[in-house]
Amino acid sequence: MTDAVLGWVQELMASPWVYLVLFSLAALDGFLPVVPGESVVITAGVFAATGQPDLAAVVAVAALGAFAGDHASYLIGHRAGPRLQAWARPGGRRRAALDRAARLLAARGGVLLVTARYVPGLRTAVTLTAGAVGWPLRRFAPFAALAALTWAGWSAGIGYVGGLAFERDPLRGLLLGLGLALVLAALGEGVRILVHRRRPPVDAVAERAPAEVGAG
Repeated sequence: MTDAVLGWVQELMASPWVYLVLFSLAALDGFLPVVPGESVVITAGVFAATGQPDLAAVVAVAALGAFAGDHASYLIGHRAGPRLQAWARPGGRRRAALDRAARLLAARGGVLLVTARYVPGLRTAVTLTAGAVGWPLRRFAPFAALAALTWAGWSAGIGYVGGLAFERDPLRGLLLGLGLALVLAALGEGVRILVHRRRPPVDAVAERAPAEVGAG
């Protein structure tokens, strides 16, 4: 599917329709992980190095699409929230999992939302969960905007650097951009895991807080 979509998008790079396609695929990628939104943005960045499409427009359109897609995922989770709560009986494992997710979002929701945007599949899981557990939309929206903008700039920028390096051979530039994205995503995931291991569990923080308040 990815190869077919990328081949189709490459044919539109010199057409104004490419921006509509970028917006649509970035939006769909927010709640349908099988859609190669990130790869398409990187590809657009590669071709932007040749002048078409415009790099700033690619970043802006991709960011708007990602922002819309993340909100669609949040809304789907919000609509499904009452059913999930009814399905997860008090005292059961499902309810415990939902409660842990709610505490995690309350403690580190903004950081989690921004970092998860760079991991396909995880970004959908986080936005769906945010809606399902009722994380406030007024808190979700600003972090979703930051995540979408940085993700779009990062993805298009990687492609653009690859395109400049191989201006006469966009295919090699695309391969370089995708390779850089994979390497840096792996490094970012490694850093996230190390940081997570050094931090105290959310449950421990939640249990210690009342004791500290009482001691004060």
